[in-house]
Amino acid sequence: MSSPESPIRVDRFVSNLRAFRYREVMMAVATLSVIAGSIVFFPGLENVGAGIQSDVSLGLLAAFVLVAIVAGVVKGMIGFGYALITTPIFASVIDPTFAVVVLAIPPWMLNMFQIGETDTGLAFVRDEWLLVALAAVGTVLGVAFLAEFSTGPIVPFLIGLIIFGYVVFQLVQRFVTVEEAHHPVALGTAGFLEGFLLAVANLGPLLPVYFHTFERDAERYIGGLSMVLGTVFTIRIVQMALFTDLLTTYRLWLGSVIAVVTIVGLLLGTSLRRLEVDEDLFNRFVVGLLFLISLNIFRNTVPALFF
Repeated sequence: MSSPESPIRVDRFVSNLRAFRYREVMMAVATLSVIAGSIVFFPGLENVGAGIQSDVSLGLLAAFVLVAIVAGVVKGMIGFGYALITTPIFASVIDPTFAVVVLAIPPWMLNMFQIGETDTGLAFVRDEWLLVALAAVGTVLGVAFLAEFSTGPIVPFLIGLIIFGYVVFQLVQRFVTVEEAHHPVALGTAGFLEGFLLAVANLGPLLPVYFHTFERDAERYIGGLSMVLGTVFTIRIVQMALFTDLLTTYRLWLGSVIAVVTIVGLLLGTSLRRLEVDEDLFNRFVVGLLFLISLNIFRNTVPALFF
């Protein structure tokens, strides 16, 4: 993995923000956007729970907040995992489509923040423009599909199989590392499917799996994922808001609130990532996390499909 960076200093951050430096501006815009959304779209105290199922208690909402923070820590550490953790848990309690729409907001904030934090900019887009373009196409098709059809548990189940298969592959190959491998067709295909699956089910393991196998520079690995996923979630939100009835003002508010509390986890995870960590240990942690995510997906989908 790359050498650790120095921690973010508040005084330097403020100075660079005043100078409109790219990194600090991106991080500030991402954070302030969800804070503004949680204020502007506040539905009033009497309507706070109106858009969620009536049987969702305050204790369960508190559990959702805790899950979001933990998922934010994971995202800050390894560059992915937020939607893979939160979506199956949320969708097991509330309407799956509701969960998919609401949980588009926090990952947007997380990825836009990490685009700035990892200093990923136009150079990545110039190098990987086909990946970004195909991910955008997949996203547009996925949102249109979600607006017209209900996928049920079959899509998350298939995603769980993909994740589990990758875990088995890594175990059999003893945590393989492929140095400096680049396959434009495979990468573009992964990007297209990533955009489609994220739009349909808010679960997109293919691109993280690809990067985890072929890209070992942690900042490029995480920054590249953030650039693609930030593009995907931006398209999703705009398309759902302007061309479908999926993203209501209440869902936008709730997603913004979840994103605000997720900031705590993101900052903690970012700090942990900046510590010097053995590459083999990092590799095993990622694979272990994917294994747990696949088990959680199976827990929520297998009973519905086969029993």
